[in-house]
Amino acid sequence: MTDGFVTVLKPPGLTSSDVVTDIRRIFGMKRVGHGGTLDPGASGVLTVCLGRATRLFDYIIDKKKEYIAEIALGKATDTQDSYGTETASSDKTVSEEELRAALGCFTGRISQNAPAYSALNQNGVKLYKLARSGADIETKTREITVYACELLTKTSHNRYLLRIECSKGTYIRTICSDIGKSLGTCAYMSFLLRTASGEFTLENAFSIAELQKMKETGALEEAVMPMDSAIPHITPLYLSGLSNRSRTRLLNGADIACEWEAAQGEPLRIYIDGVFAGLGKRDGDRLQMTLMLGESTENG
Repeated sequence: MTDGFVTVLKPPGLTSSDVVTDIRRIFGMKRVGHGGTLDPGASGVLTVCLGRATRLFDYIIDKKKEYIAEIALGKATDTQDSYGTETASSDKTVSEEELRAALGCFTGRISQNAPAYSALNQNGVKLYKLARSGADIETKTREITVYACELLTKTSHNRYLLRIECSKGTYIRTICSDIGKSLGTCAYMSFLLRTASGEFTLENAFSIAELQKMKETGALEEAVMPMDSAIPHITPLYLSGLSNRSRTRLLNGADIACEWEAAQGEPLRIYIDGVFAGLGKRDGDRLQMTLMLGESTENG
């Protein structure tokens, strides 16, 4: 079994679940999941977890995201993107200087109302399903962090490319809509490309067609990133010289005496004789594995 991560270059038109289905077929394995949904109309980086790497989902989902988005000013849609129905329009022309000045209000910790056409739940039903049926939708507000929101270039009249770095759960189309409102007009997101999600970037992304070709040429393993490469933010702890008894205890979930310098209670990337074994933590003077991922744990 292959364990690790694949960075997929998702094209517009495919859902994240569609990509997972394709990866299951290409790799011939069932235990596959994605590390954060990307809207069907968007393209770019989609992290896919293979095998035991699916158990690291909680450790990669909170990482910073980066997007390139086109904002189209002077028109609004019910979905806040190019796939929706027009709901408003304006003749106002927004200059580069006006837009650049407005972007400063969209950085830092801000509150954002989730769009009606989203996958959030209301009483167990997806909001987009309620929106399509015309049902009343409760406003869902969340706190997000926008680390950067900058103007890259003007693409045409009232259209601009933006680069946005943000926390998970941020709706870029809502940012575009809110920017329009702040400028006394309306706007929607006409294009979205996710360029990075944590450690996963466009530079190490593969299209479905490329992965299929790599499978046919026997090079598919080259597309897989090791499990520990996705979690460099977790402090490593290198163990060596363990007795057979200590090694067996540790790999069977029991604690051992901690003779190494390590922070208390925080997750640690555990390496045994240079080989990644999983995650652990120090509690007092004891060390215990909390998530066993190494090959040696499969064989006892």
